[in-house]
Amino acid sequence: MHISVPELYDIYLKHPVVSTDSRLLPENCIFFALRGANFDGHQYVQKALESGAAKAVIDDPSFQFNDRCLLVPDVLKALQDLAQWHRRQFEIPVIGIGGSNGKTTTKELVSAVLSNHYACHFTKGNLNNHIGVPLTLLAMPADTEVAIIEMGTNQPGDVAQLCDIAQPTHGLITNIGKEHLEGFGNLEGVKKAEAELFDYLRRHGGAAFVNLSEKYLKSMSRGVAHRVHYNEAERPGSGSNGSIDVQLLAEMPFVRVAFTCDENRPPIEVNTRLYGRHNFNNIMTAIALGIYFKVPGDKIKSALENYIPSNNRSQLLQRGEATILLDAYNANPSSMRPALQSLAAMPAGRRIAILGDMRELGHESLAEHESLLRFANRLGLDQIVLVGPEFARTKGLKNKALRFNTTAEAKTRWFDLQDFGQSHILIKGSRGIGLEKLL
Repeated sequence: MHISVPELYDIYLKHPVVSTDSRLLPENCIFFALRGANFDGHQYVQKALESGAAKAVIDDPSFQFNDRCLLVPDVLKALQDLAQWHRRQFEIPVIGIGGSNGKTTTKELVSAVLSNHYACHFTKGNLNNHIGVPLTLLAMPADTEVAIIEMGTNQPGDVAQLCDIAQPTHGLITNIGKEHLEGFGNLEGVKKAEAELFDYLRRHGGAAFVNLSEKYLKSMSRGVAHRVHYNEAERPGSGSNGSIDVQLLAEMPFVRVAFTCDENRPPIEVNTRLYGRHNFNNIMTAIALGIYFKVPGDKIKSALENYIPSNNRSQLLQRGEATILLDAYNANPSSMRPALQSLAAMPAGRRIAILGDMRELGHESLAEHESLLRFANRLGLDQIVLVGPEFARTKGLKNKALRFNTTAEAKTRWFDLQDFGQSHILIKGSRGIGLEKLL
């Protein structure tokens, strides 16, 4: 007999830790036996129970070894329904974050700012999909005052499903760019998929934070009950349209900004540890949400100044005399260009771009890689190094660009043989290329 969601929730309250990984089983947790393309969690049920799990959730009766095995119609659906049930116990702001680029950095910055003033729960790492979002919600403690949920997508309907589970009261889209074209087809497909967050807020009377400096977002958010506009401006304060205006003071070597929470007081200047104009938008978003949620200005400043990027995202590293811009967690045409512009804007003895393939671009892949290559060539960089089979197919820059099929090949045949001196080196590519191994 199948267990119901309310019954499962009663058990969860006694064992409020869940795991989908038999290698990571906190004592007295509930193990969900998910299936994947190359594994079946049911094969690990017995081991999980022996290793300290209190219960195991299954959908195959042949693995119901004892009453600690809880039978449901579908394990994944049960995980999602349980997370939704838990979410409904909270009457707090839940902020959904979507967009093509900068979601994780924006989530980290917003979380840093809000955590400086509230009990804040947020997505850890990159748990932003149909499994990660439920796990994030089920880890939310009872004293949470604000939740920040990152929402990823690579096909239509993903964000809508995540919204049904997380039920955001507020939301923002960082930007719209050429991402996952294999699943979306074209930029219009991306816009429609990302707009599912605004669609949910529109239907449920929610609030949208809208960056007026980004194309498409103002029109995409029309009809949302409450919109909070923010914008880059020549001076900080409130704009004529009621927007929160933030001033960009410098973008290199690190972003410096100014904002104000009170028009009668001097602007507050922030010196961050993030580089480049693309990170200014992420920082501006965190400031806008801090002001909206009434975080004191000094707390917004300290949170942003103390944030140090990590996990291969927007990291500025020193190796001897060389400066490395490490941004090797993800890449698409819309994120590659600003990263290359940041490199080109840096005063340096040599400027070297090491670029890995941009994955999941479908039939647009070759055209997008060649377009990026032409863009890079116009920037006057000293050296361009291309890694991966997609870049190997491109034409142009024959005399200037070095091409390698794999990161390992680039490392042994070129990278390890160099004396970079006072070079600035951008390392950026899709996660699957593994360019961080060059370090």
